[in-house]
Amino acid sequence: MRLVTRDNGTPDGELLVVSEDGSRAQAVPGWPNLLAAITDWSAAKPDLRAAAAQVDGGEGEPLDPATLRAPLPRTWQWLDGSAFQTHADLMQVAFGTERIEHDKPLMYQGMSDRFLGPYEPAPFPDEAHGIDFEGEFGVIVDAVPMGISAKDAMEHIKLMVQINDWSLRALAVPEMKTGFGWIQAKPACSMAPFAVTPDELGDDWRDGRVCLDLQIDWNGERFGQANGREMAYGFHELVAHAAATRNLVAGTIIGSGTVANADYARVGSSCISERRAIEIIADGKPSTPFMRFGDSCRMQALTADQRALFGAIEQRVAQARTPAID
Repeated sequence: MRLVTRDNGTPDGELLVVSEDGSRAQAVPGWPNLLAAITDWSAAKPDLRAAAAQVDGGEGEPLDPATLRAPLPRTWQWLDGSAFQTHADLMQVAFGTERIEHDKPLMYQGMSDRFLGPYEPAPFPDEAHGIDFEGEFGVIVDAVPMGISAKDAMEHIKLMVQINDWSLRALAVPEMKTGFGWIQAKPACSMAPFAVTPDELGDDWRDGRVCLDLQIDWNGERFGQANGREMAYGFHELVAHAAATRNLVAGTIIGSGTVANADYARVGSSCISERRAIEIIADGKPSTPFMRFGDSCRMQALTADQRALFGAIEQRVAQARTPAID
């Protein structure tokens, strides 16, 4: 089952169920938006499944991609992991920091009151902040009880999404050195248009991992196509980690962190900072710049038969309009 959110002028948008081929969609009475549906998923799921059968049978209306927002335009909580060891190793080079010794997943709590839609411009105040894209996968859970095991956490993963976790690299290290979390370095993320149920991935959903190639193009040129299978911790383990000392409210999104593979020389990277780290290792200094206003970034995860289950994120970097200060 594939779900989208259409802009209807409200903060949470309108939930639509989409046909398998992505051409048709329809609303579901009683479930105005995805946040409402995920809050009572056991009741919503049969209604959504029935609507999916209807649109696959030709009912509904043509889907206009231009009207689509992030599947969850806002939610209660966004927790982003860093589950790819290759990415962690390269970022230590990029940031010039020491290796973090740990026996638990790395995770931080980010901004959740706004997720950019797949085609919205991504606004930032200054190119000097080091604008960087970060391609990753995420899961949306229903209510998760505190202290849940990783095995039981798997049953609470209801939907999957594809995310661009925008970062401002020049601001990241100073914030890291304070010992507190990121604020300025982590603006609003973006989401691909389709949220999908785990069964849509078939064999590409294995051991709590989205085993798809995430193709990323920067200004029309292929930048990377790393696969999500190399997570050091599966999503079920990330959910259990997040719920160790708190209940997770339904609608919580948990991210994988930047998708990265050990074979980065062949598959490329999912963020600019990784490439810069590779250049530091090879040449002693980075040569790839960060993004500039007007640059474009496109991300889509493809199955073996070239289906883009999540759709694509296609955005341009824009200069944010900030209020004048007298």
